[in-house]
Amino acid sequence: MAEDAPRRQPTLDEVAERAGVSRSVASRVLNNAPHVSRAKREAVEQAVRQLGYVPNPTARALAMRQTGAAALVVSGEDPSIFADPFFAQVIVGASAALEEADLHLMLCLAASDRGRKRVQELLRSRGADGVMLMALREDDPLTRMADEAQMPVVFGGRPVGPAPRWYVDVDNVGGARQATEHLVARGRRRVAAICGRLDTEAGRARYRGYRDALLGAGLDPLPPREGDFTEPSGAAAMAALLADRPEVDGVFAANDNMAAGALRTLREAGRRVPADVAVVGFDDLAVARIADPPLTTVHQPVQAFGREMARMLVALVNGQDPTPLILPTRLVVRSST
Repeated sequence: MAEDAPRRQPTLDEVAERAGVSRSVASRVLNNAPHVSRAKREAVEQAVRQLGYVPNPTARALAMRQTGAAALVVSGEDPSIFADPFFAQVIVGASAALEEADLHLMLCLAASDRGRKRVQELLRSRGADGVMLMALREDDPLTRMADEAQMPVVFGGRPVGPAPRWYVDVDNVGGARQATEHLVARGRRRVAAICGRLDTEAGRARYRGYRDALLGAGLDPLPPREGDFTEPSGAAAMAALLADRPEVDGVFAANDNMAAGALRTLREAGRRVPADVAVVGFDDLAVARIADPPLTTVHQPVQAFGREMARMLVALVNGQDPTPLILPTRLVVRSST
């Protein structure tokens, strides 16, 4: 009589599915890690008993290093940056995805030497299961720290230079090109660009999109007027444009905050929008809808950006190898054009 075939051992994924939780939650329960609700812990323990699951010693040793938290690190100096509508929406999306995986969200600023030192210590000590990095500038020390980190790192927006292995970004070039083509289609021939910081990839990419659109239409791009993605910088850049290029009849601003600043300056200068100067922004945040006049802008899915960034990090924490992701943009036409 033939011997019975050896019984296949159940997997951690099967335990998680039976318990109705994520793989990372099941792993933390098996290793008695913190930050797991009582109901989920009991569901996992019941699934283990029902399936007869026996943890793999190697996997168990790795899982013991989990902290139950993920960090969002922004290369900025002002804590109020987290209240900026853009970053606030990113946090909403990231928090929702991390909550599904029972991971807590830590927020860190890292522009000063002290802030960077804290982040470096976080990366070295594995004080989180993984890190999401945003708003990096050219030659930012955080890029090097990420390369040396012994934990998963996901970039929110590509840094200047070679693309990292894992990142989530939006179609910055395509969105800016579409915005500028819209201005040209509205009959504007002297179109200027108020750029974001040109030591960031987003600032450079959006200027490239503007430039490509004008060259494609046989028009001459103007040198970029650089802002820092804030409303006051957009107002100042628009004032400088009016002084140097009073004939400007169209403006592409690289985000809605700067576009709102440009609208304020135009209004104070007695320029009618869009009759004299048409304006397009980028982001499609609440400020675009309440602007005077309401702002034509490039919609980027900001909450989805945060959500997908966190999901990518969770996949890495769970031992998967996700691919980079570029989210689409689309033009939303309102009264400013």
